Amino acid sequence: MKQKKIAIIGGGPSGLSAAEVLSASGHAVSVYDAMPTFARKFLLAGKSGLNITHSEDYERFATRFGDASPLLRAALDAFTPADIRVWAAGLGTETFVGSSGRVFPNIMKASPLLRAWLARLEGRGVSFFPRHRWIGFTDDGHAFETPDGGKTISCDATLFALGGASYPRLGSDAAWVPLLVERGITIAPFQPANCGFDVAWSDLFQDHFAGQPLKSVTATSRAGTFPGEFVITRHGIEGSLIYAHSAVLRDDLREHGQAALSIDLAPGRTLERLSRDLARQGAKSSFSNRLRKGAGIDGAKAALLRELAPETNRNDPQELATAIKALPVPLLRPRPIAEAISSAGGIAFGEIDETYMLKHLPGVFAAGEMLDWEAPTGGYLLTACFATGRAAAKGIEAWLGRR
Repeated sequence: MKQKKIAIIGGGPSGLSAAEVLSASGHAVSVYDAMPTFARKFLLAGKSGLNITHSEDYERFATRFGDASPLLRAALDAFTPADIRVWAAGLGTETFVGSSGRVFPNIMKASPLLRAWLARLEGRGVSFFPRHRWIGFTDDGHAFETPDGGKTISCDATLFALGGASYPRLGSDAAWVPLLVERGITIAPFQPANCGFDVAWSDLFQDHFAGQPLKSVTATSRAGTFPGEFVITRHGIEGSLIYAHSAVLRDDLREHGQAALSIDLAPGRTLERLSRDLARQGAKSSFSNRLRKGAGIDGAKAALLRELAPETNRNDPQELATAIKALPVPLLRPRPIAEAISSAGGIAFGEIDETYMLKHLPGVFAAGEMLDWEAPTGGYLLTACFATGRAAAKGIEAWLGRR
């Protein structure tokens, strides 16, 4: 195929993955990003250990994207979690499987992998243009705002990989939405995903327990029952266990105006055993001692029980055990989308064809978190960003080939 000029607008994992495929085919690829450096959210994700993908059974893995799972399946099949590990190794980053099944680089950090990736792309002739903010279409290309003023470019095909609406300070600010809406593209409203929630804590509880973790608990919602831990914040609750339930809790709040997460503070004991253990405690023992000796509960767990179940009869072992095993945490609202790990919403899948091309804009493709899908934390988000970027690149090649 004759070399073509391809503009990739957005320099995160999706855009860079597409650049890798297209540059390997010999095309002239230019990557534009509004930020001073590339893949800033990717770097942030790796600050405390880059969870690059997940090792669970692939058939189960492929269902983790909610209603969008069937729509993403072909892209995921073409670049699976196993393929990601091979790809990372090819860039000098070996990976390992953690106890939770999550996959991490041996060095844990994202920066060495990103440096090697960018170096390989530059070696293949990919051009990078930081501080180039896309501000709209021109007759034969795109307009950008740069430190040196306005700039227009022309190209044979375009990939948009501008991200969603979480972490806007890192570049995913959804400023592109009105520009695509003007072109008749349907955009599902953005919502926070993998987010914390506000809870109406008392001032006393806030002051004493904000920042405290609750470990070795389980949480139950319509999403299921999962073990883990979370953190009490001044505003409410936050952490990986909360993120596992965030989509259904967010939707319940939107549709019904209320939602509660049920917490089991003593998951290692059955209700019957817990009732017996509490009944054995002396009637003259303090409530704190009965919780500690009879249920193994103290500190923040005991305080949470007092905060959320003040009407419980503390002298009734069965009633107290029931509150400990299923303590409802009433939620007010999700935390703001700017704080969320990721976002739901974006370009409706009905707007793109099977090659990730926008049906109303021939030669214009989209990938990554711009599209309307979401996934839990655990490597699923990054995997789908890699996979859709590569799938869109293959779509660009096919479209150019037909021309």
